[in-house]
Amino acid sequence: MRFLMIHTAGGEGSVALGDTEMARAIVATEVLPGRSSSELLVPAVRRLMTESDWRPNGLTAVVVVYGPGSFTGVRVGVSAAKGLSEAGAVPLIAVSRLALLAVSVDGGEQRVHAVLDAGRGEFYYGEYVGRRCVREVLMSAQGVMMAASGGLVVACEPKVAEALAELLPKLVDEPLAGDALPFAVERVESGRFEDVATLDANYLRRTDAEIFAKPAAPRAAR
Repeated sequence: MRFLMIHTAGGEGSVALGDTEMARAIVATEVLPGRSSSELLVPAVRRLMTESDWRPNGLTAVVVVYGPGSFTGVRVGVSAAKGLSEAGAVPLIAVSRLALLAVSVDGGEQRVHAVLDAGRGEFYYGEYVGRRCVREVLMSAQGVMMAASGGLVVACEPKVAEALAELLPKLVDEPLAGDALPFAVERVESGRFEDVATLDANYLRRTDAEIFAKPAAPRAAR
């Protein structure tokens, strides 16, 4: 199975080619420095595909890390992945950035709490057992403290590790696009693919109703 994998949801992006028939499954990778995905993503994809003599229609699937993370980065990655999927007439697979972060540590059968910065004092929180997602939500620092207390917490951003220092989080590097390969293989084997027309970015934002809802008025004492 051959996969083109794209990750532009983090502080820096990356592109990778994976071939499960090769002894070294990740056959090529390129890191996109800083927040330069909008300018460098397509040339990087073209370069890796050309150097490896791959064609879009020869892919098993296009894989995209569809958030949560940088609004612009997520949008760029998802749009490019959709276009490449349609151009090659191959399936599209979306993988959560929180999922990649969760499996970056060996949690065994215990629950892993993956946390990313969401800005404005909030956090993207994912609870995982292996590659199985229990839940992904947007939380306050207090909410994360309560949800992840006593568990294995992992972060890839120093500011998150500092904010949640009481939980003793494990600080790791930002996952790369190639880290999505096990998820991609699992999805192909189970026949679960995205609808290119309806796939949206995984922003994990609150709905307008939640943002603008007024707190309930206190009940009068009887």
